[in-house]
Amino acid sequence: MFKPVDILMVGVGGQGTILASRVLAGAAREAGYDIKVSEIHGMAQRGGSVVTQVRLGEKVYSPLITRGGADIILAFEKLEALRHLPFLKPGGTVIINDQEISPVPVLAGTAVYPAGIIDYIRSVAKNVVVVKALDMALKCGSAKAANIVLLGILAKKLPIKKELWEQALAGRVRAGLLEVNQAAFASGYEIG
Repeated sequence: MFKPVDILMVGVGGQGTILASRVLAGAAREAGYDIKVSEIHGMAQRGGSVVTQVRLGEKVYSPLITRGGADIILAFEKLEALRHLPFLKPGGTVIINDQEISPVPVLAGTAVYPAGIIDYIRSVAKNVVVVKALDMALKCGSAKAANIVLLGILAKKLPIKKELWEQALAGRVRAGLLEVNQAAFASGYEIG
């Protein structure tokens, strides 16, 4: 019997949110979970918000996570974590990449990037993991692997064998980039 888990993955275009959700889906499927995924990435190419809802369990009927229904929010950028916090279930976990990517209104000077985001999230959420995934990815060889660092942290929190994650990663990342991504996954998994 599989305990259902609802995971909200949030970031901005170009951060690899979609790839991370596909690796998660592949690993969960190999572990025997029924899985449903919903992707929302309208203006993603222009740095807009990207949201992927991943639901897994014994039998999943809908891909949508309701407000207050996410067991885990995996945030690739901290403003996106704040924006999607209402979806977190009481007692849920927020994994946050401590990185600022200014949205268009901030870049245009019509808004200010909010201060104190991490402190606020810690004040309202019970389980918060903050990581400098970009720095960790750079140590592994590429800034673009920050998404896989975060995925490694998530992997440690789910009852899916590490080998299944590694197989799913190998099946979805080009051979030339695989070694860097494997190192990024391992670094995230180690601190997860």
